[in-house]
Amino acid sequence: MGLCDRVREHAAAIAAEARHVTIELDRLGAIEPGPPPVLDPERHYLEGSREDVAAYLLTLDAINFGSGWFPTLRKRPGSSGYYTVAWALADRFRGNGPWSNDELRRMDADTVADVLGQQRGHELMRLYAEALRQLGEWLGEEAPLARIETAATANARGASPGGRGDTPPDGGHSAEALAEALRAMPFFDDVGFWKRGQITPNDFQLAGILAFGDIDRLTIFADNLVPHVLRVDGVLRYDEVLAARIDAGELLPPGGAEREIRGCAVHACELIAHELGLPPRDLDVMLWNRGQDERYKSRPRHRTRTVYY
Repeated sequence: MGLCDRVREHAAAIAAEARHVTIELDRLGAIEPGPPPVLDPERHYLEGSREDVAAYLLTLDAINFGSGWFPTLRKRPGSSGYYTVAWALADRFRGNGPWSNDELRRMDADTVADVLGQQRGHELMRLYAEALRQLGEWLGEEAPLARIETAATANARGASPGGRGDTPPDGGHSAEALAEALRAMPFFDDVGFWKRGQITPNDFQLAGILAFGDIDRLTIFADNLVPHVLRVDGVLRYDEVLAARIDAGELLPPGGAEREIRGCAVHACELIAHELGLPPRDLDVMLWNRGQDERYKSRPRHRTRTVYY
């Protein structure tokens, strides 16, 4: 069984046994996904060379977490926590290009804070620096694009539908193999969900840097915004105690109800994607983009301080 099917199995098991979260099956057909997914060309660095854009995306995906800390960040006007980080990093690449692998391996929290326009000493900047050091170790002596291409082909056998040991449909790169390879970095190894491992090939596909023959096998990328959109739209229902904690802005510890929220969101989106005839990865980005609207931003979402989303 490949990584993506393991996520589906894990999510279905959570949904079947959940005590705090319920999927309202009669609401699945009411979801309107929104426009096709794209990467914002201003707040992402997409205009550089193929090699530099690949370095940017991999660097961004290495620090694509921290939503539990986002309320404490200095945000750019009109930008969420994610877009604040993505845009600041894009400006760094526009002005100075990518960090070398050695620079990544030596990364310190103050450098990250200065690049992202954040306060030195912030806990999340320390975690971002550790994530970038892990990235430098994972890259070794390879350039980011070359390392991604190697990771997406070296384990392609066994990473395709049903784990049968055949190659992806186009005989080329495998999103599932890349997600598996990224697990070598501890901050990517979100067991049972592998949110950031899956979103990385999707970002490369959306940017036109690399195409993956099995890209539509990806699940949604289990974070805290897509479940929130599903809750506001009536697909997910939380019990009174959990709802009150979230509405009060209380931080949820990792595990328990927090994993129920993400697991039920993955399972619900599998059902919705099937209903709409969409790949779950596209549904995810559509729902995530919709979550930027004031209707969703005006209500608290669950917050958990974790390196996984």
